[in-house]
Amino acid sequence: MPTPYDVPPAKLVEKLAKYLSDNVDEVRPPEWAPYVKTGVYAQRPPEDPKWWFTRCASLLRKTYLKGPLGIEHLRSEYGARKDRGTKPEHTTKGGGAILRKALQQLEAAGLVETSKRGRSITKKGRQLLDMLSTEIRRDLEKKQTELKKY
Repeated sequence: MPTPYDVPPAKLVEKLAKYLSDNVDEVRPPEWAPYVKTGVYAQRPPEDPKWWFTRCASLLRKTYLKGPLGIEHLRSEYGARKDRGTKPEHTTKGGGAILRKALQQLEAAGLVETSKRGRSITKKGRQLLDMLSTEIRRDLEKKQTELKKY
């Protein structure tokens, strides 16, 4: 059975974001989502109106792949280079409130749970990602028949 390790991340995150927006009622963007920047490095809020679901899907995938994760580790994962004008650029962390709220929503949906070392994926979340990975793998095999041997 294919897992998220076996499929392209962009396709998985896209399909998972669509699934979260259509089927999971607990995951909804907060009222401040259209106005907030994703970090100190950003100059404007995201242009995609469905960016909240994409971030939640990405968080779920990262939690599956990298085990129990804390907010600070995720902030550094979603960080970027800050443009400081004529001074050299520096790496800055991403926004913590976005990650915290998204993980709380995923936890309310039963896809993520809190442990002593951070947030980890539940059995329900693992099944969801495996199911979507299987669908993506089947679609890819239909388009590229040479993938069937793997």
